[in-house]
Amino acid sequence: MLAPAPKHNYRGRFAPSPTGPLHLGSLIAAVASYLDARANRGSWLLRIEDIDPPREQPGAASAILRSLEKHGLHWDEELMWQSRRSAAYLEALAQLAAQDQLFACYCSRQQTDRYGNCSGSCHSSYPGEQDKIFAWRVPLASDYVANWQDRWQGPQSWPAGETLRDFVVQRKDQLFAYQLAVVVDDAAQGISHVVRGSDLLDSTPRQLWLQHLLKLDSPAYDHLPVLTNQQGQKLSKQNHAPALDDRKAPQNLRLALAYLNQPPPPTELNDCASLLSYACEHWQWQSVPALPSQMQSDLSL
Repeated sequence: MLAPAPKHNYRGRFAPSPTGPLHLGSLIAAVASYLDARANRGSWLLRIEDIDPPREQPGAASAILRSLEKHGLHWDEELMWQSRRSAAYLEALAQLAAQDQLFACYCSRQQTDRYGNCSGSCHSSYPGEQDKIFAWRVPLASDYVANWQDRWQGPQSWPAGETLRDFVVQRKDQLFAYQLAVVVDDAAQGISHVVRGSDLLDSTPRQLWLQHLLKLDSPAYDHLPVLTNQQGQKLSKQNHAPALDDRKAPQNLRLALAYLNQPPPPTELNDCASLLSYACEHWQWQSVPALPSQMQSDLSL
């Protein structure tokens, strides 16, 4: 049985993937989670989600850590690296298998439906053909509805079981799936509050289901509007979002606070520590916009 960390009043986290350097959109998520933790006299933890080597960019993890420090976003406790957590993920898979909540799937991507479900012919707890490549999947109950109260997106009720029959927890290439790793690590770090982008809204039902199966407590989930470009696309590394210029860290923080609709710090505050101290004292989560905001592509970062 997985052993979660001891419970604390408020434990937040920022968990970037090293697929590239931080950009303004990721800085906004980091700042919001940091301010929410600090304003609640809580801890703010950092986790590098480096479990997908094919998508990772050499040097990106170091660049992310450097950017966070340059922006005054100092984390508590020891940094967690998902690439060093294989034993914990294997333990979770064994627990799911012992509960008959795991099956081997041989389907190709072409054989899955638009929701990513197994074709339906693979439901076996143990791989029948040892020489064939397979993924491990978790089944969902057809009547499963995920409910949670989201501060920015409002009350959420997702009848996930109507369309999602199962999902991958270990891929065919033996890499652990994001959904499994994040659930195991949030529990291990004792995370009580998850502040992240609304692009991860549809991951929350899967994570709540896994927490139910693994008998783990669920954090409070709150989803920020994601930053978009002029075409309405999420500002991301895949859409060539410019990397943060660490030499302009105070200006970057002011941009992030403006996007989050927070009280503007006094003009005489020109260093990151002072800006973040002011922002923590004046954090107004109610003022964060619920809908995506469009930032002009000619912003000087």
